[in-house]
Amino acid sequence: MKDTAARETANHYLNRDLSWVEFNWRVLEEAQDPETPLLERVKFLSIVSSNLDEFMSVRVAGIKDQIKAGHTKKDFTGYTPAGLFKRIMKRSSKMVTEQYKTYRDMIRQLGREGIIFTEYDDLNATQRKAMDEYYHDIVFPVLTPMAVDQARPFPLVRTQALYLAVVLMKEGDDPEDEPYFAILQVPSNLSRYLAVPGRANSKKREFILMEDLIEKHIHTLFSGYIPISVHAFRLTRNADLTLNEEGAEDLLEEIEIQLRKRRWGTPVRLEVQKGIHPYALEQLTEEFEIVENIFEIDGPLDLTYFMKMASSLQGFDHLRYAPIQPVYPSELDDVEDLFAKLRQQDVLVYHPYESFDAVTDFVLQAAYDPQVLAIKMTLYRVSGNSPLIQGLARAAESGKQVTVVVELKARFDEERNIAWARKLEQAGCHVVYGLVGLKTHAKITLVVRQEADGLRRYVHVGTGNYNDNTARLYTDVGLFTSHKEIGEDASALFNEVTGYSAPHNWKAFGVAPTDMMDKLFEKIRREAKHAAESKPARIIAKFNSLSNQQMVDELYAASQAGVEIDLIVRGVCCLRPGVPGLSERITVRSIVDRFLEHSRIFYFENGGEPEVYIASADWMTRNLTRRVELMCPVFDKSIQQSLINILRLSLKDNVKARQLQPNGMYEHVRSEGGGPQLRSQFEAMRISSWKTTTREL
Repeated sequence: MKDTAARETANHYLNRDLSWVEFNWRVLEEAQDPETPLLERVKFLSIVSSNLDEFMSVRVAGIKDQIKAGHTKKDFTGYTPAGLFKRIMKRSSKMVTEQYKTYRDMIRQLGREGIIFTEYDDLNATQRKAMDEYYHDIVFPVLTPMAVDQARPFPLVRTQALYLAVVLMKEGDDPEDEPYFAILQVPSNLSRYLAVPGRANSKKREFILMEDLIEKHIHTLFSGYIPISVHAFRLTRNADLTLNEEGAEDLLEEIEIQLRKRRWGTPVRLEVQKGIHPYALEQLTEEFEIVENIFEIDGPLDLTYFMKMASSLQGFDHLRYAPIQPVYPSELDDVEDLFAKLRQQDVLVYHPYESFDAVTDFVLQAAYDPQVLAIKMTLYRVSGNSPLIQGLARAAESGKQVTVVVELKARFDEERNIAWARKLEQAGCHVVYGLVGLKTHAKITLVVRQEADGLRRYVHVGTGNYNDNTARLYTDVGLFTSHKEIGEDASALFNEVTGYSAPHNWKAFGVAPTDMMDKLFEKIRREAKHAAESKPARIIAKFNSLSNQQMVDELYAASQAGVEIDLIVRGVCCLRPGVPGLSERITVRSIVDRFLEHSRIFYFENGGEPEVYIASADWMTRNLTRRVELMCPVFDKSIQQSLINILRLSLKDNVKARQLQPNGMYEHVRSEGGGPQLRSQFEAMRISSWKTTTREL
């Protein structure tokens, strides 16, 4: 009886990892959409690969660790680690097969547009001569063949690097003798795709892949031996860092040590080129001790190279989206003194439609303003040449108090953040690495300024990282304000992160891990109470992922109380919508389009007195319990309306939106009866549309 009840309860939820796989399927569907420009589709195909790389190296690696440790307990969605791994592999394998089917179709379409990936044997004599010269002059000196035998143990194979497995026989040996084996890393510091000189009177662009060129010249590396087979392989290792933060005397040094260990992470996935020699496969599987997670690929391994090619290829702009020109926020345009403007009004900025330069200018003006006494800022992921870093350094050098909370544990950005931390320290900034056991994921900048009537605080709160590159690729919102309560909370937040301070009684903010989840529960329950009292009750929430079981249960309870709930969830969603008696008043939609949907916006009807919040946090357990996150209210009524309009556009999208069904699958949202189409991102490019639209929710 208990088992039956547990199964029924588990059926209320969708599994987080399987939900992620379905998200990557939606990305793959964008690569297949004939309405999307061809080189943009190429980028989506690359994103499928990079997404899968991270998923395997982190999520699947963790599941394999659980299996190895003997864990058999089911999670709240009803899966044991072993059962979940089996299901993930089945669905992922099917996705990879579909991905390479899409790749082959894409190669044909690129060829029709004059972008040709060719084979060495198909080159003419002039082209072969040019590629032979490139190999001997540039590639050959970089290559290092590594034999594997009794005297030379298997060398370190780096995670997600491309290698060639070479099976050989010695000249004069009996073909029945056991062959020789060697591996060879394809140089990662040279271009993966090589431009081939054009044929006479041809406007086509031809390319050959680096591994194909090396394969055709493999004999130059093994004199006295005959190559029997050459096939590519690629290993993915566990990339999750195991940090002993409490025992570490210096967190920065500890992370540097762990980054070096990452190269030796446990093997998680092995990708091999279709047709690989059985002896080579035997050598690889024995060395890596991997038998369950092997992908045989019918095509080039690692399609992430497609991203650079699609972005840099000249002369094919007709195969791309027209470049977007972010406008400077009209409220700040031609404003010489940002602080004077922010004393008068709050300002909302919506990226990438509005320029990130507004954020940069805010920090730079603070850096050069003699009345500014202090600047405090959180940095999670920063671009490679961030002007914000220059501004903070300049402020410190001029004598201002500059405090920067640099999150060293931002996955896969650890090395870059270490470099920024050292540069900021050298400039005289106070650099703090956050709290032990917690990632600092909040996005906030505080400027303290001496003015005629006393000290005043100016704050920027955002939903996305302070990264000028991703601000052109992700949709995010940011709020500039001098609101007194927000400023006081901002000071208290930095004091908690940088010093010793008891939990603050927040006047405006909701802060994880202390009280954000409780505040969200309180607001959801308030909507349920209003619904029971026949007052206006509605929730609209936009974020990246929903996986916290308690949060899902609170939303179920609100739905059953009569609250209409619309969730706009780009990626993972463990809530099962539209189930009679459970979630029939809940809809979940995902938008995958040109830009990565990244903003977090929460709307609560509140009996006719709406409340609107922006946040750094998704509704995931890690965000709500293991990170420093920030939820900020929007007090300005006109800005509230602008945020509501952004939500409205997402809910009206019938081109790129997909709606989650009770069975866990997604279906495209289409206009009814052939009505007008609305593509939310394209509508938002017309800046006025999200600021002035008045259509009802």
